[in-house]
Amino acid sequence: MLPGVFRLRLPLPWPGVPHGNAWAVKAGDGVVLFDTGYHEPGSMVQLERALAMCGLLVEDIRLVVCTHAHSDHYGQAGAIVARTGCELWMHPKYEHMSIGEHDPEATLQRRIEVARQSGVPEAPLKRFAQEREHHESGISAVIAPDRELLPGVVVNTDLGPWSVYETPGHAPSHVCLFQPERRLLISGDHLLGRISLFFDFGYSPDPVGEFLSSLGVVERLGARLCLPGHGRTFTDVRAHIDGNRTLVAERLEKVRGAIEPQPLTAFEIVPRVFSDELATHGGPWLFSETLALLTHLEAVGQATRVGDDPVRWSATDRRPADL
Repeated sequence: MLPGVFRLRLPLPWPGVPHGNAWAVKAGDGVVLFDTGYHEPGSMVQLERALAMCGLLVEDIRLVVCTHAHSDHYGQAGAIVARTGCELWMHPKYEHMSIGEHDPEATLQRRIEVARQSGVPEAPLKRFAQEREHHESGISAVIAPDRELLPGVVVNTDLGPWSVYETPGHAPSHVCLFQPERRLLISGDHLLGRISLFFDFGYSPDPVGEFLSSLGVVERLGARLCLPGHGRTFTDVRAHIDGNRTLVAERLEKVRGAIEPQPLTAFEIVPRVFSDELATHGGPWLFSETLALLTHLEAVGQATRVGDDPVRWSATDRRPADL
């Protein structure tokens, strides 16, 4: 790894995603911490241990910068800010996190209603509600950013300045940070060590379309080393961008192929598209991705909604080559 850059590998409580990365970058007499890890009992001790392996203390953190407002990237921000007195910088569109934190019951009921309208039977809905009843959010405290991460904002470190690029899709609040002289990219969850998709559905009109547009934003930067939110660093940045585009295209084609013979609900589409992944990924994750893919097909004129109780989706005659 580069001198002055430290990867903090922090544990996560999720099957299939056991760790996430925070990045500590030297800045003067301390460090800038890019992302924070998930908050739960013992998580601050885990952060302390990771920092100690780099010869650092929590008190060395001079600034917290969050690539987006998901719990595994923002979760400990409140606790770190309270302990160190440093500032938090983050994109202003973090309602996808704060709404759920301020009124978790209403958020849960909204998700259940969307699922019910999408054809999910009552039995799994009840199981989901019971599982979420005692679910921990992974966020120590909801705090607003001291500075909004928008284009034009620069984060200064000993490696030089990092510029902010808006990259929504994975989440409305997502940004990447680029150090141009060294061509370093802190990618959050926009690009990962392995090709994997997740869309925070329900907070923007077309998260898949936003994600594809954001791939173009990152591609134009010409990064040669990526520091991702999960997994190891990688240098084949262009290959990862192309791999994400290919996977999105394949998933869209599978979804469209599923609804060509007859209209289907989102619930009926999931096993047709993700038959090989249902055993290893959570159903809600794949269900959200399916809704995001359907919404994108609707946005580009390749799918339409049929009825409303439940909502079914039908393919249109417009093909990708016509777009």
